[in-house]
Amino acid sequence: MGGYHASGLEDRQKVPYNAAFGILSALAIIMIVAGHAGYDILTVGGLFPYYSFHVPLFMFISGYFYRGEEEEKPLLYLKKKAKRLLLPYFIWNVVYGVIAWALRTFMGFGMGEGISLKTLFLDPFLNGYQFIYNYAAWFVPVLFLVEVMNLCMRMVLKKLRLDNEWLILIGSLAVGMAVVQLAIGGHVWGLYKTPGRILFLYPCFQMGQFYKKKLETKDTLGNAPYFGIVIGVQIILTLCCNGLAYSSVWCTGFANGPVIPYVTAVSGVAFWLRVAKILAPLVEENGSGTSAAWKPAGGFLLYLGRNTYAVMMHHVMAFMLVKMVLAGIAARTGCLADFDFERFYADIDYYYLVKGSEAFQMVYLAAGVALPLLLQRGLDILLPAVRRRLRK
Repeated sequence: MGGYHASGLEDRQKVPYNAAFGILSALAIIMIVAGHAGYDILTVGGLFPYYSFHVPLFMFISGYFYRGEEEEKPLLYLKKKAKRLLLPYFIWNVVYGVIAWALRTFMGFGMGEGISLKTLFLDPFLNGYQFIYNYAAWFVPVLFLVEVMNLCMRMVLKKLRLDNEWLILIGSLAVGMAVVQLAIGGHVWGLYKTPGRILFLYPCFQMGQFYKKKLETKDTLGNAPYFGIVIGVQIILTLCCNGLAYSSVWCTGFANGPVIPYVTAVSGVAFWLRVAKILAPLVEENGSGTSAAWKPAGGFLLYLGRNTYAVMMHHVMAFMLVKMVLAGIAARTGCLADFDFERFYADIDYYYLVKGSEAFQMVYLAAGVALPLLLQRGLDILLPAVRRRLRK
């Protein structure tokens, strides 16, 4: 795993692997999967709702790994980003388009749009929900556009001698808060959703860069006072606000004005970043942060941390496979009599819990993480073998 960025949504480069950010990426994707399944396992008793920070957390991680050297060869950087982010996205978008068509045509499902140039190439940038079964990957085109915007903006600011991290952070926050205020007023809708989500999330990308350059070396406060401050702030927010969750993809649900969404983004990132840093030494064999040797206990988390792309892309379909198994049991055995077939065929957000037990949510979470990782592992083995054969 050494030489790879922490996040599977980021490029793999020949630099020492950052174990803390690898664990942070793993925790972040678990929150994404659990959030889509409605499973509050990592909300710390509801104190840190996923939807108050987990998408900004991914932006923070991506921003942390941005390197100023990329501005020296911008076209190469954009080509690399397109290859890493967009190429696999569009390949899988075709696959899921075919899957959605087959399920509608042969099995009676009512989800997903038809295959067209619009749903294949335009809708990913407009909403990302075109074929439903891969809707969680809406984040990928948005991340690409944020990366492009960040590169262009920094190149312009450098020419103007204004490439100051404080200036970029404050300016991006001002724009992001303006977007939130417009969204509260009902002005971020339709085609405005695309620029809205980009401008709302970009400050979180910049927070990652700001932390790396300005704060990381000063992040030395002891764990007890650190968690005391972060949890204290979060308790105050929970008591004083009208719910902390909001929707990053649709730019809706901002119930507390334009400032609080960024405060909860910071508090959520701060809490889990420190957790990841505490866990990091436990998974390193030699404590060097390189790939020399990893303790077995950390192998899974670190593998998950570098394959977040696969989990982001496929976990909703993994949920669907679990529901298909349950539907088959209900149809053939007469068990699970309360299984709702109408919702199963029409609503991607229907999650059947056996005997109504919330503990069954762990099955969805496990499938949402494990099945995409198994698929990725299979591809990691198969694709190199195919390439070697083609070269012969």
